[in-house]
Amino acid sequence: MLDVKDLTVHYNGALALDGVSLKVKDGEFVAVVGPNGAGKTTLLWAISGLLREILRGRSERPRLSGSIDFDGKRIDKLKAYNIVKKGIVLCPERRRPFSEMTVLENLEMGAYLRRDKDVKKDRQWVYELFPVLRERGRQLAATLSGGEQQMLAIGRALMSKPKLLMIDEPSLGLAPILKNQVFERIKEIQRTGVTILLVEQDVSVAFDIADRIYVLAHGRIATEGTREKLMKDTDVREIYLGI
Repeated sequence: MLDVKDLTVHYNGALALDGVSLKVKDGEFVAVVGPNGAGKTTLLWAISGLLREILRGRSERPRLSGSIDFDGKRIDKLKAYNIVKKGIVLCPERRRPFSEMTVLENLEMGAYLRRDKDVKKDRQWVYELFPVLRERGRQLAATLSGGEQQMLAIGRALMSKPKLLMIDEPSLGLAPILKNQVFERIKEIQRTGVTILLVEQDVSVAFDIADRIYVLAHGRIATEGTREKLMKDTDVREIYLGI
């Protein structure tokens, strides 16, 4: 489904990604793990088409090379909203809800580009996944707890009807019990047929739920494979995973 080839990104005078290549198959759950500053968020920004928009106005414009294909077609030159139309949706780091909008309005914004008749049906599905969002429907997003905001961010992303859902650091700042609930729901989302590309710093969680894992370090893919393969590699465990 997703084929990233030799992706290199320079911005702010630094090399953020250096020849990164990865593949995600239809229906697969793939995780990208690595330390802060490894380039994980930059990777998702590049795939989603947001990198140039986010860095607009800075002294040095980002420079990208390589290619990104989705469903067999090249997308790395497309605007972000056209990438969403093709079915790639990003749930960003630190939730980023529209804080002065209600929970319901945030979900409606997720469906902004849709013109089909299944929007209400999908909203009901989001409520089934995260019942607290139905309860908080008229509440401003800014007043939600961190865990509730993460559920809202995922729910809003689902309202865009993704084929590929990219989720950036969903465990950030969450208590262990909430973290477990969120990841249980993410796995449930995959079981419905949505392909997942997860960026996560909590290696243990990523290893528990992903079909395959890429280890990103210093802007490069250090290694990749299944949990079983990576856990057998002593160097990978000690140098990159800290276990």
